[in-house]
Amino acid sequence: MRIDLHCHSTASDGTDTPAELVRHASAAGLDVVALTDHDTTRGHAQAIAALPAGLTLVTGAELSCRIDGVSMHLLAYLFDPEEPALLAERELVRDDRVPRARGMVARLQELGVPVTWEQVARIAGDGSVGRPHVATALVELGVVPTVSDAFTEHWLADGGRAYVPKHETDPFEAIRLVKGAGGVTVFAHPGASKRGRTVPEPVIAELAAAGLDGIEVDHMDHDDATRARLRGLAADLGLLVTGSSDYHGSRKTCVLGEYTTDPEVYGEITRRAIGAFPVPGTGGA
Repeated sequence: MRIDLHCHSTASDGTDTPAELVRHASAAGLDVVALTDHDTTRGHAQAIAALPAGLTLVTGAELSCRIDGVSMHLLAYLFDPEEPALLAERELVRDDRVPRARGMVARLQELGVPVTWEQVARIAGDGSVGRPHVATALVELGVVPTVSDAFTEHWLADGGRAYVPKHETDPFEAIRLVKGAGGVTVFAHPGASKRGRTVPEPVIAELAAAGLDGIEVDHMDHDDATRARLRGLAADLGLLVTGSSDYHGSRKTCVLGEYTTDPEVYGEITRRAIGAFPVPGTGGA
């Protein structure tokens, strides 16, 4: 089995619609794919409706969190999307995205960049607007060559000249909320130091004690040494180890199935989840 547990669609900051994503996942030879858009489950219904035979969909979301001033992302799988407490927190985070993005546009304009809110809104479309959409605008304007080049202190990285904070959930609270909704939690790309400061290992140990289920080890932002260190940490803490592409369509260079999750780990995730179940494809639309 080939299992990719971290992918994005146009419901957040990917460039594939949810329907396109599942069709591309099937064409890439995946058996299981997770749709984990940022702080939203809006793409799930479309992905399920288009799900090809032979492909199973894991429903989820990537939750925006912050602890001790450090941004972190928490992958939540197979939770009840209508559970009121978690739904309210996701909406709080999502609703703060528009004023935050407008704030970044204003800061860029102050820096002499001719970006407009209309341009960023066009790029975001119906998705949850975020920094990648602002970064894409900088690429369109020729300010930076790639989206990744916008995520520096010079521009949009945490603490950067055009950075504006948004509401982000305390990860201990996020773990509690996801578990209350019957889901499973995995710390996304915990060693991605090129994105900014990372969460210290003692804090990851505290998160594990609070119910964190796993950490994403095999990821494009982790080099070999980082993966080895994280595998050792997971073993010490009794955490599941996952691997994923973090696919965003054409917005990033990663490809579907570039990194995958062991079938036994996937089986354990599905055993722990009680809020929702993986959806097998029946042919799609």
